[in-house]
Amino acid sequence: MTEHDDQQTVRRRRVFYIPGYDPIHPRRYRELYRTEGTAQAAISGYDLTLTPKPRGKTYGWHVAAGMNGAQVTAEVDVLVWSDIVRSSMSHSIPATYGQLLRTAFTYIASGTLRRLMWLRKGPVIAALYPVGMLLVQLLVAILLGGLAAKLLGLIPVSGLLGTLVKLVSYALWAGVAISVLRWFKRKDGKFFAYYLMHDYAYSARWNGANPPALEERMAAFADQIAAALATDVDEVLVVGHSSGAHLGVSILADLHRAGRVPADGPALSFLSLGQVVPMVSFLRGATRLRRDLHDLSRVDMPWVDVTAPGDGCAFALCDPVEVSGVAPKDKRWPLVISAAFTKTLSPARWKELRWKFFRLHFQYLCAFDRPGDYDYFRITAGPLTLGERYKGRAPSASRIDVPASKYTDMAL
Repeated sequence: MTEHDDQQTVRRRRVFYIPGYDPIHPRRYRELYRTEGTAQAAISGYDLTLTPKPRGKTYGWHVAAGMNGAQVTAEVDVLVWSDIVRSSMSHSIPATYGQLLRTAFTYIASGTLRRLMWLRKGPVIAALYPVGMLLVQLLVAILLGGLAAKLLGLIPVSGLLGTLVKLVSYALWAGVAISVLRWFKRKDGKFFAYYLMHDYAYSARWNGANPPALEERMAAFADQIAAALATDVDEVLVVGHSSGAHLGVSILADLHRAGRVPADGPALSFLSLGQVVPMVSFLRGATRLRRDLHDLSRVDMPWVDVTAPGDGCAFALCDPVEVSGVAPKDKRWPLVISAAFTKTLSPARWKELRWKFFRLHFQYLCAFDRPGDYDYFRITAGPLTLGERYKGRAPSASRIDVPASKYTDMAL
């Protein structure tokens, strides 16, 4: 959709961005917005300028945009829960392997993994990757340790000295194996095995429920959004990426149920990107999330869910409400659409990114050299509300809307 002066309904916007399971400082999102927004502005022919936000209780930045003659300002806040993420990560190698066993049992024994495979194999393979990689690392460590011990055992000695050499060889085996495992852990910035293991283990540990610390933080996020709804901006836009999508669902459902969305206030909109909702909503204990999906799908608030089949880490084009088996009869949302990476990225750019799975999972926040009707920067800094931008837009024909979850009970 193209914006024109006479269509402008947003001059001031508040944006709340909810990251996924990410231990990194939120400044990475400001830099990503700055670099990718500059690139998209050059491609699409509009102006986009970022300025720092004064230091305070929240982390964010200001955006000034000029698009098709319309001037818009946006204040972007990152809703930070990276400290909770960091505290949930096991720092010891044995603890991580313990997480591996618990997580695998939770998803496999319950039949959840099999049902997730019905939807999309990509994100399930991504979930199995850290399990396989950690087991490979353990096998390599054991084999190299055994090789070192065997070489030491070739020393031609006998008697008491031979017994001593044998004991030393066992110690060498263990020492080499531990050193190899520690090396793999130090290099996890390339392998992502530990990081992804912690990610999936976080939901599995609580069987889909939110731990108390996260519930407390989500309540604080809800207060921030409610405060913005009491100001004179034109739109309050909540963006949930990856795991942040299901946090956004619950936060917004809470606000609506509590009557904290004023009828005469700013337009409230929800944009979910690269969502992995089924990884949580399919778990037995996710009764709160299933209730929130059910409730949010029927309220008078635009909810657009954007994924892409090229993103192997997301449940692409899976309607999170329908596949979770909790769609009410009067369901209205979400509008499920595709970012269509193979069309919105040039062949050269797609070839460059195709096998960079982690990078592609963040493409929704980046520039497209052949942009279609999805443009993150027009949505967050353009002159139309999310609802107006996608008014009349049909959902993607290839969306998946078949109930697949074994568990469909909801919190009261």
